[in-house]
Amino acid sequence: MRGLFPFAALAMSVLLPAQALATEIHELPGTAMSLWWALPFAGLLLSIATGPLLFHHVWEHHYGKIAAAWAALVVVPLAIAFGVPMAGEAVLHTLLTEYLSFIILLFALYTISGGILVAGNIHGTPLVNAGLLLVGGILASVIGTTGASMILIRPMLRANDNRPFNAHVVIFFIFLVSNIGGSLTPLGDPPLFVGFLRGVDFFWTTANLWRETLFTGGLVLIVFLVLDIVLHRREGGAPKIKDPTPDTKVRLRGLANLPLLAGVIGAILLSASWKPGISVPILGIGLELQNLVRDAIILALVWLSLRVSYKSHREANGFSWGPIAEVAKLFAGIFICIVPVIAILRAGHDGALAPLVSLVTSADGQPNNLAYFWLTGALSSFLDNAPTYLVFFELAGGDAHHLMTEAASTLAAISAGAVFMGANTYIGNAPNFMVFAIARHRGFKMPGFFGYMAWSGVVLIPSFLIAGFLFFH
Repeated sequence: MRGLFPFAALAMSVLLPAQALATEIHELPGTAMSLWWALPFAGLLLSIATGPLLFHHVWEHHYGKIAAAWAALVVVPLAIAFGVPMAGEAVLHTLLTEYLSFIILLFALYTISGGILVAGNIHGTPLVNAGLLLVGGILASVIGTTGASMILIRPMLRANDNRPFNAHVVIFFIFLVSNIGGSLTPLGDPPLFVGFLRGVDFFWTTANLWRETLFTGGLVLIVFLVLDIVLHRREGGAPKIKDPTPDTKVRLRGLANLPLLAGVIGAILLSASWKPGISVPILGIGLELQNLVRDAIILALVWLSLRVSYKSHREANGFSWGPIAEVAKLFAGIFICIVPVIAILRAGHDGALAPLVSLVTSADGQPNNLAYFWLTGALSSFLDNAPTYLVFFELAGGDAHHLMTEAASTLAAISAGAVFMGANTYIGNAPNFMVFAIARHRGFKMPGFFGYMAWSGVVLIPSFLIAGFLFFH
């Protein structure tokens, strides 16, 4: 991951003094910071949203440098304005306590699930397709939306590659498996793991979002089933297409990776329940022992997966390091660029983002949960949903204990908005564009960016309107 070296250089230029002075350093003064500090964050997210679409070739070869440039526009001005020690502590704290654990989990889920192969083929009838979507939606909260998408998208494509009307199958796959299904655990979707790193209990989302997930996912699945039945019947009178992948017995390969995935879950549960109260100082930043142990166990499980998996299984899955390397580089930039934004949000009504605070606050001073749901969701549709979640998490106070108890409905609205509405566009969540690219490569006639948004506008937006009224009004 050579593209990570610029981030290391940027960070280390302000980090080393932080080790000696960490005890004297305070948080960045958010009340004194203007909206200019948010421009690098907005610029990086805009680059991520438009780069693959408007300047694909440049983006493909230089996205790491582009992200590093935006990060530099944060690190250098912070060091000049507030001093190297304070800037170094702020950036290093974010990278060591949040980014590393975040990317280690994604790396593990991506790598271990890549060794699991669903071989063979079944015929893509409406009931079979609905069953695959249901299984994928459940798996998404266990092995992540990325892991579930990468395991099941190819079996889904093989099952439907002889149908004249098949693009809708992939679209609903993105809706349910790549997004909505991942809303029940921190493993499911990156924003929820960010919340876990901020102190949200592992099973909080399971206990507090199951109704919203069951309703919204069930409604979308019913719409799919009705549509697929109609299209399947229309295909009955159409000329038959030779099946390029005839039906064969379905087998699950790479079973040795299943206990390794269970081990990842166990490591996370261990870090949530085991609190020895020991902090290990690294460059002046105290890292909790349980978190270091968790990350070490997860990396060891990744190593085991690479040792026990068959290379042929990964090749059949189209596995490569490119997607996870891209995620690692871009999120390094995101976590650095969001540092001043978080400081401003913590200032609340006294900060430069006070108008945004007012939008999600009712006249009586209470949080407007419906506004949290839609604003988090709207931004998650076009920006990456993990940093969007973090922005609104901080906007709601940033105190995990308060948000899990007195403000549980607010945290539920933020969580549901970030996860559900990542499905609104191809760029709302990492697996969306990966599934789209795989389907196009297999010859599926997928709609373009705005064509996909027409589908989400017709299917998802009405579903979210109903869910928002029922659960967050």
